[in-house]
Amino acid sequence: MSDFSRVTRRKFLATTGVSAAGALLLKGCGGNPPSATAPTEATDATAAPGPVAEGGSPETPNIKLGYIPIVESAPLIIAQEKGFFAKYGMTGVEVSKQANWASARDNVTIGSGGGGIDGGQWQMPMPHLISEGIITNGQKVPMYVLAQLVTQGNGIAVAGLHAGKGLGLDLSGTAAEYVKGFASTNGRKFKAAHTFPNVNQDFWIRYWFAAGGVDPDNDIDLLAVPPAETVQGMRNGTMDAFSTGDPWPYRIVTDDIGFMGALTHEIWAFHPEEYLAVRADWVDANPNATKALLKAVMEAQQWCDDVANRDELVTIVSGRNYFNIPSEILVPPYKGEYTMGDGKQAFNDLNAGPLYWKDPKGSVSYPYKSHDTWFLTESMRWGFHKDQLTDFDTVKRIVDAVNREDIWREAATEAGFTADIPQDTSRGIETFFDGIKFDPANPEAYLSSLQIKRA
Repeated sequence: MSDFSRVTRRKFLATTGVSAAGALLLKGCGGNPPSATAPTEATDATAAPGPVAEGGSPETPNIKLGYIPIVESAPLIIAQEKGFFAKYGMTGVEVSKQANWASARDNVTIGSGGGGIDGGQWQMPMPHLISEGIITNGQKVPMYVLAQLVTQGNGIAVAGLHAGKGLGLDLSGTAAEYVKGFASTNGRKFKAAHTFPNVNQDFWIRYWFAAGGVDPDNDIDLLAVPPAETVQGMRNGTMDAFSTGDPWPYRIVTDDIGFMGALTHEIWAFHPEEYLAVRADWVDANPNATKALLKAVMEAQQWCDDVANRDELVTIVSGRNYFNIPSEILVPPYKGEYTMGDGKQAFNDLNAGPLYWKDPKGSVSYPYKSHDTWFLTESMRWGFHKDQLTDFDTVKRIVDAVNREDIWREAATEAGFTADIPQDTSRGIETFFDGIKFDPANPEAYLSSLQIKRA
């Protein structure tokens, strides 16, 4: 019996009471990049049933997964459309579009039994914050992070009225002074937006501003605003910058709304992005189904990274049932082609765009604990949830409780993807564009090295 199987009954009994109350209330880590010619292990799974018996048959074929219609969700969509869920016995998976991140949070709080969802795609560290009750009005809904879905695919867009002001990757110098002095000549502060507070896209734009000497809490107005509203504000001159994911960068530049200040690929190459996370009570009750779910997502990620499949990927995810956008909007980012605008050199590099299974640093799918640690350390940097995130012992406790990389390893081993299993739960020291380093073994040193912070 596996370690996962031995502990699931105990964990299930421990979490059942919490969950019931909640329902009432609401191939090596060598780092080879994806090959343009080598086939992946994944194929069209609809032709024949697959190895559902390895590790045991799923306890249930049913789960409801939420997603947001951006490129981060592609593995969930492809696992459904290409038959990978069915291949592993998960014939009742429902992939459900969420109106926004707040709706996804509320829906996972009530669970599928209450009309919500069991898990799905998440910005980080939402699963940790939901588990601790930090963004659910104190109601703790334990969740498990099971896999990373994608790397990169994001950027910082800037409104066209700021063209020629030097707003690029490095803001230090005249660009920073322009941003900080904007209020004196325009009657309002420079205004920037992201889609949900205290998570990925908030962190990316904060890091960009702070690295250039702009304090995102004092020198500008930084708000959580829906993408469509933000883009309209950039059109009419009331919004100045936007931390956004594909396909928005393409639309902003080609529609002449603005230009790209930077790609997150430039800020932190091959950074962690969004994740698959599921309620702990569902995982603990369904250990075999969890691994079946993971195997399907892993195969979908490999399929997505095969450049021979990218045209079909675009056709599927852009369709009416999913993103409901013109397919040509997704073609450039899936080729790593980004027109930056404002005189900046364009990108034409597959590794600059979204990757799902491997990148030049190694595994994308594997959920490194070191990355969870960075997200919570960055939360501490900005004073987010300071009553709950009080020290690094607390951070480690939360990461160890929520990150279930052990289940990922079991699923990958059973599926035969052993060559792609990392040797360590840490990806090691990470380096940002401004030279700042994050050592997950010493996050205090990272905090100390930062000039602009609340911690």
